[in-house]
Amino acid sequence: MAENVTVPRMPIAPELLEILACPVDHAAVTDETTHLVCSSCGRRYPIRDGIPVMLVDDAEPPAGERPIS
Repeated sequence: MAENVTVPRMPIAPELLEILACPVDHAAVTDETTHLVCSSCGRRYPIRDGIPVMLVDDAEPPAGERPIS
C-alpha cells in the first residue's frame, strides 16, 4: 500500500508573481502557500500541483461575498 506523503510545494517564482494579476480587477497577487490572493478584492486562486489556477470560476470569493455562479 502506498502511504499518503505530503510533499512541500515550491513557492511561485518571484518573476511569475510579477506578471500574474487577478483576472477580475488586474491587481497584484500574493503567494499564500495553497492559494494566490488578490491584493485588491481578496479572491483566492488555488494552486494545484504547483500551478496557479487563475480562473474566476475556480476562485474562492473574498470574505463576506457569495460565490459567482
